[in-house]
Amino acid sequence: MNAPLPVEVLKQHLIDPEICIRCNTCEETCPVDAITHDSNNYVVDPEICNGCMACVPPCPTGSIDNWRLVVRAEAYSVQDQLGWEELPQEKPLPVDAAAGEEGGQTMPAPQAESGLAQTAAVTVAPPGAAVPPWSAAHPYVNLYTHKTPITATVVGNYRVTGADTESDIHHIVLDFGEQPFPVLEGQSIGILPPGVDAQGRPHHARQYSLASPRDGERAGYNNLSLTVKRVTQDHGGAAAHGVCSNYLCDLAKNDTVQVIGPFGHTFLMPNHPQANLIMICTGTGSAPMRAMTERSRRLIGTADIGKLMLFFGARTERELPYFGPLMKLPRDFIDINLALSREPGQPKRYVQDLIRERAAHVRGLLADRNTCIYVCGLKGMEVGVLDALRDVVVQSGEDWSILHDALRREGRLHFETY
Repeated sequence: MNAPLPVEVLKQHLIDPEICIRCNTCEETCPVDAITHDSNNYVVDPEICNGCMACVPPCPTGSIDNWRLVVRAEAYSVQDQLGWEELPQEKPLPVDAAAGEEGGQTMPAPQAESGLAQTAAVTVAPPGAAVPPWSAAHPYVNLYTHKTPITATVVGNYRVTGADTESDIHHIVLDFGEQPFPVLEGQSIGILPPGVDAQGRPHHARQYSLASPRDGERAGYNNLSLTVKRVTQDHGGAAAHGVCSNYLCDLAKNDTVQVIGPFGHTFLMPNHPQANLIMICTGTGSAPMRAMTERSRRLIGTADIGKLMLFFGARTERELPYFGPLMKLPRDFIDINLALSREPGQPKRYVQDLIRERAAHVRGLLADRNTCIYVCGLKGMEVGVLDALRDVVVQSGEDWSILHDALRREGRLHFETY
């Protein structure tokens, strides 16, 4: 009767600060708001997390998939985690706690203690797939980290929007020489800007999608390209200085850059012949679409190419990156639809408007299970695009919820928004 009570053990969910690239995907995905962040780290609140795993598949780096067995009363607090520079080592459990764990005792979820069990049971399905297309090539991720970055050399830096526009977007080419850095269309890399933040810590990496195909910006070369917008304002229009974007846009030929990655294992291009692509993007969200389009263009004459349909949004033609080269592509190769919201003398149009206008063609592609959909741009475009796709499907008398579920389950609908 006087035996000590069993020590309760928690399988605590943690984020590895050495691998995390602070892309905010996990916080946006978590259905119970268990993830938060400050200027240093993204962390998981042990009092809220229910281990639902919703945040794990979308993470491009795998940093979210870390766990520690701890005594519940000694769980790492949010404040503890915010101060970490690396994950702590495993701590040995008390004998009675370890024995209970080996015996398969069920550990109650944190929500049961804090009265959040009902909330924890509510899960929200992500808008896109958590798996890649079945035919996608195998991606390599996390080959280089914050502690072991790779050095790339700048071999090109070109402005790709009109010089008289506010939208200063650059096409930047990085060369890796003989150092291995295998990438696929749809992946991203991290750039480590020089200097320190306000707290005197080295700047965290910033994530950028690749704008070039797997065999390089120049075919057969070990290089890649990025599409970078110089940030001078925040989303509310207030003056802001983007640390990494300004650093990259100001780089000169032969400058060197510290790179980590690559990242991304789901937003990948299908590899099988006759795969169709519906690409929907705005601004620098065009980067992965450019990579996929160029990959397809290089395959002409060597493989069966499916249909390519692009919905591209910008304020004006001169603020649309790659406008010139894009318009030179053969119309029987890619179906281009430009949504310009500030073009003088024209009504405002957004990508979702054009999706509805091209409903018959979109519906035909959606009916083909060889079709994959990619959406890249600002977070706010997700709802508009999904609503437009739903309207297209409903107009034909079909059930959008059934198709949407199939697209996600089969790895054929992908979002990369920020």
